[in-house]
Amino acid sequence: MIAPETLERTLDAVEKAIHVHPYVSGLRDPFRVLVSTVVSARTKDETTKEVSERLLSRVRNANDLAGIPLSELERLLYPAGFYRTKARSLKRLAEVLLQQYGGRVPDTLGELVSLPGVGRKTANLVLIVAFGKPGVCVDTHVHRICNRWGLVRTKKPNETEVALRAAVPRRLWHRINALLVPFGREVCRPTSPFCSSCPLEEQCPKVGVKKHR
Repeated sequence: MIAPETLERTLDAVEKAIHVHPYVSGLRDPFRVLVSTVVSARTKDETTKEVSERLLSRVRNANDLAGIPLSELERLLYPAGFYRTKARSLKRLAEVLLQQYGGRVPDTLGELVSLPGVGRKTANLVLIVAFGKPGVCVDTHVHRICNRWGLVRTKKPNETEVALRAAVPRRLWHRINALLVPFGREVCRPTSPFCSSCPLEEQCPKVGVKKHR
């Protein structure tokens, strides 16, 4: 089992095993981070990158987002998943940012999750990447891997977030999503993970793994 007290060494091993560099927190514009993360929901990485770059070259702040026609926003968001729903959410998001926050993106978890179209995963990622604040961002990869390691025993990502906040030192929070997402894509895949090439193969209990390579 991967225990909380060994997690730092575990994350160090994961970082050496992946082929991408984790993001650096606190170095990105909050509006760009927020919009890109909303776009990314249920959308492949390459599509998110393409759509976000196109959208953010046209929409640079909350005023731009509020003023753009919905039909044009939908065209810019296509082919991101649920692009019409995201367009409506982003329009409402711009209105709230302007009316309640003077156009700025708030920097607390409670304020972020109150925004239209923003869930806990998005809010935590904005805190980490844009503001350099502690956050536990749990997506499907983080949820799967933490349960597979035996670090948590949860059924839903929100439950995993709560469990990790309670068990993991705050100084490690920002590394969890940054490292486990690429690790989940490259090594610890949803089905038939590459356990034979994983640096954690000996200590990982492989909870729920029925087949591996």
